[in-house]
Amino acid sequence: MLMTKITKAMLDAEKPGDKDRIVWDDSITGFGVKIFSSGTKSFIFDYRSAEQQKRRVTIGKLSDALTPDQARKRALELYRQTLNGGDPMGEKRALRESITVNDLLNDYLDSEAFASKAESTRKVDKGRIERHIRPLIGKEFAHKVTTEAVKRMHRAIVEGKTAKRIKTTTRGLARVTGGSGTADKAVLLLSVAYKWAVDQKTVKANPAADIKCWKTGTRDTILDNADDYKRMFKALQDLENEKRIRTAAADAIRFIALTGSRRGEVTGLLWRYVDLKNAQVVLPPKAHKTGHKTGKPRIIALPTEAQAIISRQPTGEPDDYVFRSTVPGSPIALNKDWPKVRTRAKLPPTLGLHGLRHSIGTHFAMQGASAVELMELLGHKQVETTLRYIHIAERARQTIAERAASVAMAGLSAKDKNPEAAEAGE
Repeated sequence: MLMTKITKAMLDAEKPGDKDRIVWDDSITGFGVKIFSSGTKSFIFDYRSAEQQKRRVTIGKLSDALTPDQARKRALELYRQTLNGGDPMGEKRALRESITVNDLLNDYLDSEAFASKAESTRKVDKGRIERHIRPLIGKEFAHKVTTEAVKRMHRAIVEGKTAKRIKTTTRGLARVTGGSGTADKAVLLLSVAYKWAVDQKTVKANPAADIKCWKTGTRDTILDNADDYKRMFKALQDLENEKRIRTAAADAIRFIALTGSRRGEVTGLLWRYVDLKNAQVVLPPKAHKTGHKTGKPRIIALPTEAQAIISRQPTGEPDDYVFRSTVPGSPIALNKDWPKVRTRAKLPPTLGLHGLRHSIGTHFAMQGASAVELMELLGHKQVETTLRYIHIAERARQTIAERAASVAMAGLSAKDKNPEAAEAGE
């Protein structure tokens, strides 16, 4: 075994032979230079792993960019790493074989967990993955994504860095927007995918698990009273008469307002789910949000007006949509119609279409409905989700009580300020 101090002068003096050979450094264990018969000289570092497996790291070829002194410095770093139990080659191989966030998302999209979601949910999730998550962190190694990286992704979506227009059909364009709501839901979806990957032992940790960025936000904004509902229904009728909203879209919004159904449950409603004889809609487990967890159908009871709304829709085959889209075979879209209604009715700009569902739930709670009754109405799986309506109703009742007592309180304050007048009966 040839051993000497590896220097520039030594390498300049070494000439290629008939066979490849290695010269080892006499001061750093494992550091050497391989001299090929072709004349190429390449720095190497040999070591044994914790399992006593012999491994070799190629530091690089001798060149102007990699001098003997630079190679020696790198060899010393590797030597110290091995002294601390490190495995440079194993870590390099593990990194090369690691999956990216794109790979993790692909596996999640192919999983039974994702397949068990409602069709409308799957469609929205795929859109968020393709349009927001992949462009920002898709190429990163999944195990190297940190909580800070997820926060940067969230901020980028909020700032609109993923916003753009995309082609959807031969003649259609879709506008991809950012904003805090979109960012929150993207982080939540990423967390769900990572949690699944952790369960599958694909990765060890979920970098989005501790990020509590999603809030109830606009979902606390509801229709406060009958006047709000009156303005909304009048706006729907006026816009429909003006041909600014199609009848099917107007009726879909009316149906949500009257039943508290989720938007996806209404836009994806098929004729086979409708049972007008028993005044109800029966959604199979895969057609509603909590069905993939409970395995149970969701029954939506239909008040008289909701029955009338369905009855006036053009009938179709069992697998046709009840509320028809302008694109045959596709669910109806309400994203552009609801803002028109909200503006015409002078409703709060923070009132989302989902707020109609929260409105009916909150008013039902204010009328004294129990948690069980609310769970049945709204199709909730967990009572914790339902309790928020009861809490909102309690806050609303407290506000009403304060308002009702305001005159009496004013009188009480006046009495406190003029006790002599009060004693005189004034």
